[in-house]
Amino acid sequence: MTLEMDAPQAERKLPFYMRGNYAPVQDEIESFDLKVEGRVPDGLDGVYLRNGPNPPAGKGVPGHWFMGDGMLHGLRLGGGKAHWYRNRWVRTRALEGARMRDEFGTTDRTVGVANTHVVPHGTSIYALVESSFPTRVSPDLETLGTTNFGGKLDSAFTAHPHICPETGEMHAFGYDWKAPLLVYFVIDKDGNYIQREEIAVTGPTMIHDFAITRHHAIFMDLPVVFDIERAMAGTMPYAFDDAYPARLGILERGRPASETRWISVKQNYVFHVSNAYEEPDGTIVLDVARYNELWRRDSGKNFDPAFLHRWTVKPGATVATESRIDHRAIEFPRIDERLTGLPYRYAYAPMNPDETAERELDFSQLARYDLKTGVRTHRDFGVQAMMSEFVHAPKHAEAAEDDGWLMGFVYDKARDTSDFWILDAATLETQARVLLPRRVPQGFHGSWCPGV
Repeated sequence: MTLEMDAPQAERKLPFYMRGNYAPVQDEIESFDLKVEGRVPDGLDGVYLRNGPNPPAGKGVPGHWFMGDGMLHGLRLGGGKAHWYRNRWVRTRALEGARMRDEFGTTDRTVGVANTHVVPHGTSIYALVESSFPTRVSPDLETLGTTNFGGKLDSAFTAHPHICPETGEMHAFGYDWKAPLLVYFVIDKDGNYIQREEIAVTGPTMIHDFAITRHHAIFMDLPVVFDIERAMAGTMPYAFDDAYPARLGILERGRPASETRWISVKQNYVFHVSNAYEEPDGTIVLDVARYNELWRRDSGKNFDPAFLHRWTVKPGATVATESRIDHRAIEFPRIDERLTGLPYRYAYAPMNPDETAERELDFSQLARYDLKTGVRTHRDFGVQAMMSEFVHAPKHAEAAEDDGWLMGFVYDKARDTSDFWILDAATLETQARVLLPRRVPQGFHGSWCPGV
C-alpha cells in the first residue's frame, strides 16, 4: 500500500529555502499604477531593484539557497506615485541549462545564476553573483548579457563591489578554489578596467564581501574554506575550518599586491560589511555583521546569528581590536552610500525580534544604529512580517546623512503578499506603503537607481 503525503507534510520535507516566503514564485508579472497608502516622496524618481534566488519549476531543488537562478523585482517611482512593479528572471545561460564547468574542469565565467546583487555604476546596471562575470540589465529588468570589461576581466566578480563616492571608481574582487585564489581590481567611473592585483591568501576561502576606505582596500581572509566533499555532493562547497588563520589584508589603493599588510583577528566569518573608514591618526575602523562560526561540518545549522561588531587597526598593529556593538542578531547592514569608505554615523539592518537570537534569518524589525551615541532604535513590522534588506536614498545631493529614505520589501504572512515600504531614515516613520500584486520571496540585495 502506498501512502501519499498531504501538502503541508510534503512541504516540511523541503529545505527552508523552498518553503514559506523563501519559496520561489513561478511566473513573471507586471502591474501598473499601484495603490499607495501615504504618498511616495516627490524626491524619489527612479527604479528600485532587488535580486534573489528563484529557481524555476522543472530544474529541481538547488543544493543550497545561494544556488537558485536570479530573479529581479523592480518598482518604478516618480511624481509621488508607484508607476509599476514587475519581476523577471535574469536571462542567463545558467537559466537556459548551461554549466559553468565542463567535464574537463574548464570554467566558463559567462555562465552564472546572477542572483545576489544588482548594482548601478556609470551608465550600466549589473546583476551579480560571485562565481561569474557581471550580467548587464536594463532599468526595465531586461537582460542585456554578460560583460568582461573589454576582455580584461579574467576571473570571477564579487557580488559586493564598492563604489568610491570621491572618485567614482568601482572596487571589486574575485575569488576561486584554485589559483589565483583572490584577485582585486578597479573599474574607473567610465567603466574601464584599470588595475588588477593577485592577493596572496593562505588558502581557498569563501570571500563574500570586502571594504574600502579613502586610501585602502580591506580583504577578509576568514576560515570558511573550500570543501571537496561538499562540492561533490552538489551543495555549497565550503565549511568552517578551525585550523585556518583568520586575517584582514589591508592594501593601499593604487599599490601592488605585494604591499598587502596582514592583520590577525579572532576566528569568525563575515558575509557583509557595514562600512570602513580611516581616523585622522591612520587607524582603520571596519564594521561588520560577524558570525562566531558558519557551516561547521555536521552542525545541522543553516546560519548562526550574526551581530554587529567593530574591528579597529592601529597604525603598525598586527592584531585588530574587536568590540561587539550590539547583542541583537542582524544581517544585511546598509548605509548612506555617499559615505562608502568615509567616516559615517548611521547604519540600518534587518533585526531578529527574538532576544535569544535563535531564529537565525527570521527578521521582522529594522534597526537604526547611531554609531556616535551608541543608541539603537528600531521599527517593528509585527509578528506576521518577514522583511528584507532596506536601502538608503538621500533626499537630495547635499542632504545630511540621515536626511533620506529607507526602502524595502516586507512580506505579510497573514495576507500572503508583500508590500514596499518607504520610511524616513531619521525617524523610521512611514512615508508610503506600496501595495504589491504578489509576494516577493526573501532574497538578497538591492539598489536604488535614481533618474533612470
